[in-house]
Amino acid sequence: MGHEVEVGPVAELVPGAVHRAGRYAVGNSADELFAVTRRCRHLGADLADGSIDDEGCLVCPWHGASYDVANGRMTRGPQGIFAKIPGLGAGFKLLTRVLPLGRGALVEREGTMFVR
Repeated sequence: MGHEVEVGPVAELVPGAVHRAGRYAVGNSADELFAVTRRCRHLGADLADGSIDDEGCLVCPWHGASYDVANGRMTRGPQGIFAKIPGLGAGFKLLTRVLPLGRGALVEREGTMFVR
């Protein structure tokens, strides 16, 4: 069955929610549950502290980079002062084409969600 980490009650994974579970950020993007590795490719921020934007992407809490939770690729590079550095956002987006966020498999048992 592999190593599993308990996320919590399925009822707590409402749209827009993001939780930490071991090495994963687990959340609900427009009623689609996801589990991606927690570290932003930019400076290693904890994505479990992030949010879900209007496009359904996971947004880094430090510098606003966003990730497509279906494939782990960055959809928008770091914002703020970092957005003014030529090529930085494009470079990180390219990096995540080769090295996207890892994804975990979600399993529900008796109303509790687990990730492995």
